[in-house]
Amino acid sequence: MPDEPTLGEVVRRFDERFTDVRDDIQQLGRRMDEKVDQRIYDLRHEALTARVGTLETLREKDTEKLIATRRWLIGAVIVPLVGILLPVIILLTRGT
Repeated sequence: MPDEPTLGEVVRRFDERFTDVRDDIQQLGRRMDEKVDQRIYDLRHEALTARVGTLETLREKDTEKLIATRRWLIGAVIVPLVGILLPVIILLTRGT
């Protein structure tokens, strides 16, 4: 009988184990709160993919606008300017 724990000792050990288990469960709960749910991760990934796609489309449109502006500049400004200056230059060089 001396090797057997008393009832108070059994209760104390049980309380210690119960406290340990409760602390472990609280730690697991905190860790689970910090982890991102797979569905939320997928939704964020899809939103980011859509945003990148939109930005790529806008970039392509901006590139097309830039090309159109360059064509307009060449057609509306440079060609008429060359058309005016070229005859003047030819006349000046033949006149001498």
